[in-house]
Amino acid sequence: MARKFLYVVAILIVLTLAAAFAYRLFGVQLTRFALVPSARFEALPRVETNAYADARLWIARPDQPGNPALWTPEGYRPATDAPAAVFFIHPTSYLDRSRWNAPLDDARANDLAATFLRGQASAFNAAGAIWAPRYRQATFGAFLTSAADAQAALDLAYGDIDAAFSQFVREAGPDRPIILAGHSQGALHLTRLLKDRVAGTPLARRVVAAYVVGWPVSRTTDLPALGLAECRRAEQANCILSWQSFGEPADPSLILDTFDATTGFDGQPRRGTPMICTNPITGNAGDAAPANANLGTLFASDDLKSATIAPGRVPARCADRGVLLIGEPPELGPYVLPGNNYHVFDYSLFWANVRADADRRLKVFAR
Repeated sequence: MARKFLYVVAILIVLTLAAAFAYRLFGVQLTRFALVPSARFEALPRVETNAYADARLWIARPDQPGNPALWTPEGYRPATDAPAAVFFIHPTSYLDRSRWNAPLDDARANDLAATFLRGQASAFNAAGAIWAPRYRQATFGAFLTSAADAQAALDLAYGDIDAAFSQFVREAGPDRPIILAGHSQGALHLTRLLKDRVAGTPLARRVVAAYVVGWPVSRTTDLPALGLAECRRAEQANCILSWQSFGEPADPSLILDTFDATTGFDGQPRRGTPMICTNPITGNAGDAAPANANLGTLFASDDLKSATIAPGRVPARCADRGVLLIGEPPELGPYVLPGNNYHVFDYSLFWANVRADADRRLKVFAR
């Protein structure tokens, strides 16, 4: 595993070269030209209802040899009898512009997705056994255009997530506590999953917490449709967490302008509405914490084959609109998106705190 371990930096390199670097040098139009597929969307059939009974369609599952979600930095160990079941939806790892959706057998996309699990999903392996599906994710360029093909690509990807979630629920059993988590595109699909499959159902009572990280969630136009409350306090379960990390000085205008042009789950404009901002250091909503309260940031080694935990390096405070400000961040390499956006580090900046948060909410849930 160590030999293949590129941690999250491998995908950061790709994302930066493909997006941030192009954006800074050439602007939005050329970035779109470089990444948005020129071909028309190909309407592929939905996966079969029981497709995810096939273990090969999972990047991580409890019985999988070499499970990347079981990776931990030195000093940490995954639970041997984890009480919860975790459904984790990985972020975009497919950047090919030849098609709108990744093939399920795309080796590069799957390898990068496994890298994400090591750097992100691993934070949950002390609280629960982790299931993470392969899915025909929308390519990165789908997030750079409002074309109908982009929405069709996201709908296709969500169909796979929906089928995988059905299999996860069957395998997790009828009573086991559930943790839901995702990042970026994965968090987008998670919001839809909460709305369609969790809200108003008995399953909602089994959710310890939903970590909708790296995707904006409007408190007023989205949250009421998701079936869970916002996590306002650290000692709270059955709730939703969300944050988006920015170094300072921050310019979140690219995120906010896009967010403000969209419609919420209630059909009303999101413009001007506040976003959920959970402070991952404290577990509370809307507050601030100094760097010395950070239990540990995940840092990759120079050769990208391992990672270590460094506590006390990164503070966090929620700004008025709902972005998470991290002050002047430590050197993490040239992989920061426009606006001082530390999006791709959302989990690794607070890896040890996320781990502690999941454990704490699980204990609250079990009371």
